Formats: sequence, structure tokens, C-alpha cells
Amino acid sequence: MTNLITAAGLIKLQDEFDHLWRVERPKVVQGVSEAAAEGDRSENAEYIYGKKRLREIDRKLKHLGGRLKVLKVAAPPANPQSVSFGCWVTYEEEEGSERCYQLVGADEFDVSIGRISVDSPVGQALLQKKIDDEVTIRRPSGELTVVITGIKGAL
Repeated sequence: MTNLITAAGLIKLQDEFDHLWRVERPKVVQGVSEAAAEGDRSENAEYIYGKKRLREIDRKLKHLGGRLKVLKVAAPPANPQSVSFGCWVTYEEEEGSERCYQLVGADEFDVSIGRISVDSPVGQALLQKKIDDEVTIRRPSGELTVVITGIKGAL
């Protein structure tokens, strides 16, 4: 997995970590404490759910904390000549439809907003290609041949 991230992606991960640590976790700890004070914990649904939620939060905090330590911010080139991390790539599929994606790190991909991981099969196939290059993308549903029609730095 690539340890690169955009500056915006790093801020988003740090915000999520801070929210879990400063808001969510204290709220759940308070709820567990109040539920424990009510007595029999073995049949107390609020206590049982609270402890489960606390484990989930701690697991997520551990994961985010570990990732935040190793991630390196990479800025896309201002005027890229080939596809690289952070670039926006536009390509045309065989049937003529166009798609545009930004290549980002695995911690910030979101296909619904046009961000794909550089570690994905599509991302790997597009890396280092230039405009007008024909690229074969190997997907689980079969191979797809595309032609790169545009490359831009960060928008």
C-alpha cells in the first residue's frame, strides 16, 4: 500500500482522528460509566453496546494513528507530462464514454467523487502514461482498453 496522501486527504484523516479522540470517545466513556453505575452489567444493553462501541473507536484510533505516522504528503506536479500521484487523468473508453479520475492514496480514495487509489488496477495501469497512450486495464470483469485524453495537476 502506498504511503502517499494529498494535503487535503491528510487534513481529513487528522480531523477524523481528532473527532474520535476528543468528541466520540469521551461521550461513549461517559455513557459506559453511567450504565455501569446502574448495577448489573451482564443484562445492561447500554453498557454492553457502549463497551462494544468503545472497542470500535479504539480500533479505528489505533489504525488512524498508525497511518498518520507513516503517511507522506505528496503534491502533484503543476504541469504534468505523464500520469503521477495526485494528477487528474481523463480517458476515453472503447465505446466513446469519457471518465476523469484523480490518483490518490489508498486512505483517501472515493470513486463517487472521482478519486481512485494509485494502488488499484486502474491506477497502476495509468501511472507514467502520457496523453494519447493506449492503456489496457485489467479488471475482475475483464480487460478494458482506454486512450488517455488529458492530464492535469491539482485542480
